[in-house]
Amino acid sequence: MLKQHLNFKLSQKLSPQQIQLMKLIQLPTQAFEQKLKQEIEENPALENGKDESDEFDEFEQDEYDDSLDSESIDTEDINIDEYLSDDETPLYKTQVNNYSADDDDKSIPYAGGTTFNQHLKSQLSTYHLNEQEKIIAEFLIGSIDESGYIRREVEDIVDDLAFTQNVFTDNKEILKLLKIVQQFDPAGVAARDLKECLILQLNRKKQKPSRTIAIDILETAFESFAKKHYKKLLQKFNISEVELRDVILEIEKLNPKPGGSFAGSNKIAEQIVPDFTIRIVDGELDLTLNARNAPELHVSATYNNMLRGYKDTTKKTKSQKDAVQFIKQKLDAAKWFIDAIKQRQQTLLLTMNAIMLRQSEYFLTGDERKLKPMILKDIADKIAMDVSTVSRVANSKYVSTPYGTKLIKEFFSESMKNDKGEDVSTREIKKILETVIENEDKKKPFTDDKLSEILKEKGYPIARRTIAKYREQLDIPVARLRKKL
Repeated sequence: MLKQHLNFKLSQKLSPQQIQLMKLIQLPTQAFEQKLKQEIEENPALENGKDESDEFDEFEQDEYDDSLDSESIDTEDINIDEYLSDDETPLYKTQVNNYSADDDDKSIPYAGGTTFNQHLKSQLSTYHLNEQEKIIAEFLIGSIDESGYIRREVEDIVDDLAFTQNVFTDNKEILKLLKIVQQFDPAGVAARDLKECLILQLNRKKQKPSRTIAIDILETAFESFAKKHYKKLLQKFNISEVELRDVILEIEKLNPKPGGSFAGSNKIAEQIVPDFTIRIVDGELDLTLNARNAPELHVSATYNNMLRGYKDTTKKTKSQKDAVQFIKQKLDAAKWFIDAIKQRQQTLLLTMNAIMLRQSEYFLTGDERKLKPMILKDIADKIAMDVSTVSRVANSKYVSTPYGTKLIKEFFSESMKNDKGEDVSTREIKKILETVIENEDKKKPFTDDKLSEILKEKGYPIARRTIAKYREQLDIPVARLRKKL
């Protein structure tokens, strides 16, 4: 049985201006410039540069609305998705927007040079191969990744050749041609794993006792070597610590990524464009917003004059009414955009100024141990804005400091209490942990338990599990893998 009933509920909707502002705040400098250019191209009522004319008279809404038979702008028709990205995966995480550019040259530079693939193919011409062998060899070269490895099974390559190239071969022929490609420069190219890559490089070198032992160790005890089980290696190969140290030195000289010197040579050259600059002037911090974030925009005089002309016209046709409604929409959009730009500038400066004042000791000294505990809510409460607004600024903006260009979110960290009950930044603790590990005896590196004891002695009571977490965040391996002879 069908029933009809009324249901009242409260719902919160964002206005187009709010949506536009949130989107603009999220954009870094380079992406903001692109958005600005797009808006000027799409809206002829919006112009860039100083407005040389007098300030335009504001039209009283009731003076021309009565003469229009159309409704006011319907904001329900605006597609929200075009203005607001997914908060969980913001745009700055999926696109690189900070390309190198200056005020005069807006083109994106490309690095020149021969690509890795071209470099390898040029060496293929020095070998006498029949037509099928050449196709297979080129296919193998095409299967090499940027690091210089072929990370595919031979059986898969055989199948792909049959399906894509109509070339029927077998594992034996593939391996024969693979050995040829592995003779190309750089040494170690076309290896199928790290072990094979290192052995290929050692085989290219002039043989001497330490290199012979190194090849033997890699071929028969690679896992023990990778895990630094040095005692097992000393016993298995009946060598002294001095000989093993020479072997390690030989292997450390090898390149684990032979394609690294070529990979990316034809990619876009990327450079960060800072959104803010912090300088120290007479012992005081000075914050400025990148001028490219503060364009001079104004509403087109031509479009305002069109409305003024319509107002003065005694007889108004239907086509004139339609045209003036279009003009009104464009002018409103232009005014909204200009207002959003101004609010963006104010929000960026207000947020960054609060961060600068909070971390003033760091910006004055450059000592990371001076960084205070700070979370998004601290700044949001300070400037009376929402946490999501601060997040948009922190996650996608860079600041140029006397100590280098930094991502703003790096200044945020949680707090822990030291033995005096004072709140200290986890960044400070990580810096101390990093220093302790750098200065340890590499023959007997500290375990996580020992590191926990050392930091406790320094006034930071931290559990072993927390030490392990911080060590992993700093990309520092466990004690066994830090050991050196």
